[in-house]
Amino acid sequence: MPSSESIVTAVGDRTLTLTNLDKVLYPSVGYAKSEVIAYYLAIADTMLPHLAGRCLTRVRFPHGVEAPPFFEKNAPAGAPDWLAVQPVAGTEGRIEYVVATEPASLVYLANLAALELHAPQWTVAHCTLVDGAVQLAPDREPRATVCVVDLDPGPGITMVDICHGALILANRLAADGLIASVKTSGSKGLQLSAPIAPTPSEDVVRYVAGLAAELTRRHPDLFVATMAKSARDGRIYIDYLQNKAARNTICAYSMRGKDQPWVATPLTWDEVAAVTDPDALRFTPEMVLARVSEHGDLFADVLADDGPRLPRQFGVLSGTAPE
Repeated sequence: MPSSESIVTAVGDRTLTLTNLDKVLYPSVGYAKSEVIAYYLAIADTMLPHLAGRCLTRVRFPHGVEAPPFFEKNAPAGAPDWLAVQPVAGTEGRIEYVVATEPASLVYLANLAALELHAPQWTVAHCTLVDGAVQLAPDREPRATVCVVDLDPGPGITMVDICHGALILANRLAADGLIASVKTSGSKGLQLSAPIAPTPSEDVVRYVAGLAAELTRRHPDLFVATMAKSARDGRIYIDYLQNKAARNTICAYSMRGKDQPWVATPLTWDEVAAVTDPDALRFTPEMVLARVSEHGDLFADVLADDGPRLPRQFGVLSGTAPE
């Protein structure tokens, strides 16, 4: 991509003006906005299926990763009329979220320095709409299609420990018929995602919370299920709250606003089992594109539309919601 200050270009049928392409967003490695845009365009065909029907929260770094970012939920002012928007009615009022439907959507967001893309575990197709807006009220909550287990390392925990914990979690999920795929968070942890039959979000929260409590009892020196920072030294926090309808998780293939341009990267379980280096499993955009070229989408199984029901345990009330 040219490194000119501003260009007008076509992405599919869309015309976009790209600005400040020379702006360095990752100063420690000299990684510029033009490179961010180029990555999101190149990964679009692989990433977009994972974003389909999901309302995006963006983390923008207009002045680079060494300056404070800001979270953005509403569609940006002046967004083009072709950019898909989905209203959501929640405790914060009505929010007009962006839904990425085409490569131009990702390029548009990347041009705004939206390095991070986060999404909920539900899609609009499994929500109750009132006047076109997704409802988050308890009696109308969305039905999740993915169960996520976020492994967040406490002080003293390395990627070696996280991988050990991830293998334990994957085996426990499999015992309940849930087959998890795994990805890096692009930060310090790993995240397991398993497709499920559409299930009320709070039932998924109860299920993963129950798993967290069980595994904490079985492996008290490895896991912790409380958010209290004081309890997390030398342990892995099993974050079950990522399954709440109002919460969101970093998307597969999203960049992160860290010191270097790490990417939330799908892995094979063989890679996880083989980790012996505390600094392992860090991937740049270029590395991710090479992995996709070689292996395809290692997160494709999460897209299954015939996932199993959650087992009726840990206070899960209803399995799947009635149609």
